Amino acid sequence: MSKGHCLCGNVSWEYTGPETWACFCHCDQCRRNCAAPAVAFIGVGLDDFKWTGQAPKHYASSKGVKRHFCDTCGTPMGFQANHYEGEIHLYAASLDKPQNFKPEFHVHYAEKLDWLHMADDLPKYPKSKT
Repeated sequence: MSKGHCLCGNVSWEYTGPETWACFCHCDQCRRNCAAPAVAFIGVGLDDFKWTGQAPKHYASSKGVKRHFCDTCGTPMGFQANHYEGEIHLYAASLDKPQNFKPEFHVHYAEKLDWLHMADDLPKYPKSKT
């Protein structure tokens, strides 16, 4: 089982199944949502996932997309999109043990910021992997 929480601890989550994937996203929307040069995500099946503690709020950033966040401290917590049916994407930095995050690839690499240099040999997809 893996668990995670926001900065203030009011919103938390856990999942029991396997991760469906783990990646770095370089798209403009994810970067702006987190005010970060890239965002680390883990994909989890909704059947194996649950929010614990206070339920998060969400913002519909585009059609069919919800970005979950804590309405107390503002921490981004998750991403759900109609085109990823049956999954939720959780921010790896919200894991209780983020040091265990093992990225597998990069997505939206065509939008990577020129000044960001990540020294890895992971596959790099110009858009989404799927």
